[in-house]
Amino acid sequence: MKRKDISGLQNKISRIADILDETLGVPIRPQADSKPLDMLIATILSQNTNDKNSFRAYTQLRKQFPSWKKVAEASVQSIASAIKSGGMANQKSRRIKEVLQNVRVRFGGYSLEILNKKSNDEVMEILLAFNGVGAKTAACVLLFSLKREVFPVDTHIHRIAGRLGISGKSRTPDESFAALNKIVPDGKAYSFHTNLIRFGRKICRATNPLCGSCPLFRECEFNQKQFYKKKSLPECSDREYNFMILDNVG
Repeated sequence: MKRKDISGLQNKISRIADILDETLGVPIRPQADSKPLDMLIATILSQNTNDKNSFRAYTQLRKQFPSWKKVAEASVQSIASAIKSGGMANQKSRRIKEVLQNVRVRFGGYSLEILNKKSNDEVMEILLAFNGVGAKTAACVLLFSLKREVFPVDTHIHRIAGRLGISGKSRTPDESFAALNKIVPDGKAYSFHTNLIRFGRKICRATNPLCGSCPLFRECEFNQKQFYKKKSLPECSDREYNFMILDNVG
């Protein structure tokens, strides 16, 4: 990508981020630190479900098993029973148990505090080596636990970025992750990620987007936005749109 194109996309992202801050509010980052291993497990639980269900599963898992060692030693069936509210419990329970066992083998215990001393690339390499951990999950550990300027991209942000025309010709979330992390302005990773998630829940939905209420209508390149312009946001509380499990891990 040419330097001129990169500069243009950076300027567009800055405008979009500012509009979202004005419309949805500037996200306030939790002051309490969360441990990298806690964040990794919580992010695995958040896959393919909503934040409320995954947080319920995470809370129940921590309540039933007082330590990650206890989780690693538990049966897959017991873990699945604890996390059933988060969906895909059988698959996630096997994945969590395997990750915990691998963490113990590689690092001598149930902790990933060593990641604090690693570079972003090193953290990505370590986490991606675990079965079932992809770029989005690893990036969430970097952003939410290690407080690094890394911009995670899930299927929802990939969809929104494509509609807004800020991820180039990216065809997958991983391609969008690679593209966007080159151009998201410094200091904006957390707020922009959080507000895009909120924006996707509230307005830029996968089906029937509410383009009639969209504050980014002029910036958007979605080819069906004129069709959906008739759809507007109904009166409702923002509470359901703002809850983020990864802001509540501890």
